[in-house]
Amino acid sequence: MKLSIIIPVYNEEKTISQILYMIKKAKLPKGLQREIIVVDDGSSDLTSKILEQQKASIKYLRHNNNMGKGAAIRTGLERATGEIFIIQDADLEYNPQDYQRLIDPILEKKAKVVFGTRLKNYPLKFWGKNKTVLPTHLIANRLLTTLTNILYGSKLTDMETCYKVFTKEVISNIVLKAHRFDFEPELTAKILKKGIKIYEVPIVTHPRTYAQGKKIGIWDGLVAVWTLFKYRFIN
Repeated sequence: MKLSIIIPVYNEEKTISQILYMIKKAKLPKGLQREIIVVDDGSSDLTSKILEQQKASIKYLRHNNNMGKGAAIRTGLERATGEIFIIQDADLEYNPQDYQRLIDPILEKKAKVVFGTRLKNYPLKFWGKNKTVLPTHLIANRLLTTLTNILYGSKLTDMETCYKVFTKEVISNIVLKAHRFDFEPELTAKILKKGIKIYEVPIVTHPRTYAQGKKIGIWDGLVAVWTLFKYRFIN
């Protein structure tokens, strides 16, 4: 059996080598092979040059122009050949050491879709030594997750998580249209609308700031709200 790891990348010259190293070293369940698919979404820094040097150990795809995270993921999904897929951001917020815990529920036939939840035990702190990085993002993520639960009757704690794991069977029956960060609510909405339960596994992340390269913004949050309503009542 094969795990396809799909990595959308845009201007991540500072982190791409390290995350690929971590992915290659990550422990997987016995007998599970890894297929690493990196989609360079029109990077203008040294990301492309670094990835060219890694071509022997990855499946390297490139967009000539920046099209957005959702578009990059869709390109990766089209070329993936595994039975299980996982989405991996190119920054260092998420740790590939969580792969085994995320994949186990699928291999044990407990679920067909698994989300890695950051927010189940993530406190909101506005000051102090351990204050929340980008607290407005945490609040927005919780509000979007609550809206998802209201609209789709789910009990999720983190809809916007990057770590989404799903089987080929699930994704082959879903048509995705997202170009940017609307990938997260679109995929979640279409999975839930089909009556497929999403199993959550707690993970720990290390959020980065805008100064460190964070790209998602307020507009993306508004688009996420529209996306959730659209696929609930229109499509």
